[in-house]
Amino acid sequence: MDRSRKIRLGLVVLLAAGIFGYRYYQDNVATADTAAADAASEAPVAATTAPPRMYGDIAFRPCTLSSPFGVDGIEAQCGSYGVPENPAEPDGRQVALNIAWVLPDEDAEVAPDPVFLLAGGPGQAATEVYPAAAAAFREVLDQRNVILLDQRGTGGSNRLECDFGEELLEPTPEAAVRATAECRDALSEKADLRFYTTTDAVRDLESVRKALGVEQVNLVGVSYGTRVAQQYAMRHPDRTRTIVLDSVAPNELILGNDFALNLERALDLQFAQCTQSEACTEQVGDPRDQLDRLMATLRADPPLVHYRDPSTGEMREERLRPEMVAGLFRMYAYVPMAASLLPLQIHEAAQGRYDNFAALAHMLTENIEGQMAMGMQLSVICAEDAHGLRDDPAAEGSLLGNLLTGFLARQCEVWPKGAMPADFHEPLATDVPALVLEGELDPVTPPRYGEQVVEHLPNGRLLVLRGQGHNVFGVGCMPKLMGRFIATADAKALETDCLDDLGYTPPFTTFNGWEP
Repeated sequence: MDRSRKIRLGLVVLLAAGIFGYRYYQDNVATADTAAADAASEAPVAATTAPPRMYGDIAFRPCTLSSPFGVDGIEAQCGSYGVPENPAEPDGRQVALNIAWVLPDEDAEVAPDPVFLLAGGPGQAATEVYPAAAAAFREVLDQRNVILLDQRGTGGSNRLECDFGEELLEPTPEAAVRATAECRDALSEKADLRFYTTTDAVRDLESVRKALGVEQVNLVGVSYGTRVAQQYAMRHPDRTRTIVLDSVAPNELILGNDFALNLERALDLQFAQCTQSEACTEQVGDPRDQLDRLMATLRADPPLVHYRDPSTGEMREERLRPEMVAGLFRMYAYVPMAASLLPLQIHEAAQGRYDNFAALAHMLTENIEGQMAMGMQLSVICAEDAHGLRDDPAAEGSLLGNLLTGFLARQCEVWPKGAMPADFHEPLATDVPALVLEGELDPVTPPRYGEQVVEHLPNGRLLVLRGQGHNVFGVGCMPKLMGRFIATADAKALETDCLDDLGYTPPFTTFNGWEP
């Protein structure tokens, strides 16, 4: 196998295990998602004649939660709970919420307040991301049940998936609007797209809490899931025992506006691992300078690149457009171990060898559509953020520029918009105990977001994990600390010296790895 294929395969593994395998599976469930959810919830029901196991008023049966990331399946109990799609029409169309229940060990003394995992995206499903995140809950399961509720519009809860296919291979605002309108029309046959927002998800979560018969819940939100957690704690503080906010998006945030500048900050920090290393600069040069020159070349005249498809092995040719590379860098930056490969890849492209970039960009383009319920994502963003989307002059000339905000704004012009409470974007101010987690190198939710959130949480504490990216609750000793926090409901008493062992991932200087 040649060296370029080795590095492509290595990157695929890193991205699958890191970005979407919780870092969070922050953004990666493939088109097998719905099939996996169906297999988890329906097949076990058909395979057994045993009576269901009741948790409150909800019936559960044995199932196995599968993962697209090659990790072992998780034994659980699966069930469903019906809620009105439109709360003003309780007798109208219902949404069957897909729920899984992960039980503690049989000899555990189980506390009455379960832990809910709230997945990210928007567009991920808790039942699909949990298998790759299960290790982060090993301490939690010593004392508590874990409940996985697929947010409406995701996973097995009437998934709203857009298949944009070839429409956006040459992205233009006109193509985005056309593809979005087609998806809207198709999904409107099975859903009123106005009712798949965060506020609807909070209402569902409260309905499930009541049906389970529990007085309080503990919420673990990751990325977008932190928005759901904060909104629930705002509306139901007496029912919220603790909240863990991993890679937090403050309530005040307009999703999309900060993407470009947050990415620039993260890349500068990650590239510094190379510029501060004599061995790295000797081997691959200055990553930032070479990236700027590469993007200028791509913007002026995108080269036609011949490369091997990393999925099929077939030869392909395609123009390497600047937005393809920008999207690739954004995804790599989520995981420092993947980002450590960027300086070498940039150096290869600077020598006119573009095939690795083209292959990896194709892989992302091919797979990204099935990795999140994009219809649900649009229902959330168009209802809650579209009004505040703005082009930022400071972002001009950056890697992403205003591309994402411009596309989102155009898509939301044709997408149905739900309602949100007047105080939706007010900061969460509550006495509920809170543990807020950030990765130092996070390109999406940087540490300053955590600082912003804890200012209003008198019983909150922020932990910034050195050298880490997006989604950190499974890193190092964090599972132990998270379990201890949920057990005691006291973030400030946590002894966090074990986090001092975390460090930085050195940059690759050759295809064989980094310098010792």
